[in-house]
Amino acid sequence: MKNLKNKTLFITGASRGIGKAIALRAAADGANIVIAAKSNVPNPRLPGTIHTAAAEIEAAGGRALAVKCDIRKPEAIEAAVTASVERFGGIDILVNNASAIYLAGTLETPVKRFDLMHQVNVRGTFLCCQACLPHLKKADNPHILTLSPPLNMHPRWFRSHVAYTMAKYGMSMCVLGMAEEFRPDGIAVNALWPRTVIATAALAMLGGLVRPEQCRKPEIVADAAHAILCRDSRSCSGNFFIDEEVLAEEGIGDLERYAVKPGEELLPDLFLD
Repeated sequence: MKNLKNKTLFITGASRGIGKAIALRAAADGANIVIAAKSNVPNPRLPGTIHTAAAEIEAAGGRALAVKCDIRKPEAIEAAVTASVERFGGIDILVNNASAIYLAGTLETPVKRFDLMHQVNVRGTFLCCQACLPHLKKADNPHILTLSPPLNMHPRWFRSHVAYTMAKYGMSMCVLGMAEEFRPDGIAVNALWPRTVIATAALAMLGGLVRPEQCRKPEIVADAAHAILCRDSRSCSGNFFIDEEVLAEEGIGDLERYAVKPGEELLPDLFLD
């Protein structure tokens, strides 16, 4: 399969950033996009809502369904999935993009931040998979793609932000387990992670430690995701993909166009040695 025409993608957190970039890339093929996110009204601190994203998706050639959805709430996920199936007839692809980040040590992590990261990252990913799987089982080339890192047990990735690492690795453990659990059903379950930091609104959570010029654009992850989602689900599961490695497999070696500032030294992302 070379494109995602008429495929239905349920993407969490797709109102901005990487989620929206994945949505726009699929929309260019003529895909149906479900924008499942909390951003229903404008926020002066964060650009974009589910409605502005829907307008961009339709302008790019796709069909969009904007659904206000807090993935911490099972009833909200079920309602969003039901609306998606009613509108588009099914779900072919789930992209677990929504994520919460708080980089702090154990004593500096408030319980509300701990809970938020685990409710969104781990619990939300698990519940979205659970809700979409009955529909994915009916799809021709079903995929679950989760934006989470390879499981790297080196202590350096835990010591400075153990709560965040636990939450992101929880998403990756969903990939590890569900890939095997649903292999007999032909459902691909994979993870995707960027080699470098990506310029999104999440940079604000890093306290100015990373300049946008040290980053790549979300489009590199979107192009890598598109390549994965076009692969045969029965022969592509259980992988922890890195964006630039996926693009290399597709014959794309020149990545300068993805740089925020071409020629600038790029900052490697977390969890990669």
